[in-house]
Amino acid sequence: MITDTIPRNASLKQEYQKSDDLRRMPLPDPHTLRALARNLEEALARDCRADVQVASRSLITALARAYRVPIPEVKVLGARPRKVTEYAEHELFGDYDPETARIRLWARTAILKKPTSFGTFLSTLCHEFCHHLDVVSLGLPNTFHTRGFYERAGALYHHVRGTPPRPLVWVALPNGTFRINWAETMRRPAR
Repeated sequence: MITDTIPRNASLKQEYQKSDDLRRMPLPDPHTLRALARNLEEALARDCRADVQVASRSLITALARAYRVPIPEVKVLGARPRKVTEYAEHELFGDYDPETARIRLWARTAILKKPTSFGTFLSTLCHEFCHHLDVVSLGLPNTFHTRGFYERAGALYHHVRGTPPRPLVWVALPNGTFRINWAETMRRPAR
């Protein structure tokens, strides 16, 4: 994962910095969330998109209520969109539209059209919900991908899944962005 480029516009740069500095957020009571996550895992294992849709909506609704924010619309779709260029390949796992407060999640892999793994799907759901929180609760309307954003989304994912998080190890890139050093992150003990 790589952070977005720091904007040049002063007000956007200020918003970016606010997001980058916000590395933690309060985490709600996990019991209901973890039960709903298990329902989602079972729905994915059954490979029934309608069940995955219901389970995703239930989990998003519980998260929104826990954070006292409006409930975003959730749409579960089929195979991930894939874009291939001369220089790169990109798959879209999910997205969030701040104008409509809609989260879209793709439930199948792009090439083999196999069901998305539970960990990947839940991580994407938490990531997109954090975009929603940025916009409706944290005063971050552009919801940049900053180190703080990735750390908040990762904390929520591990909290909902009931797994211990590891401190993310960031590497500065020459253009002012950062990437996660996954090998070093995985060597660190979980908290």
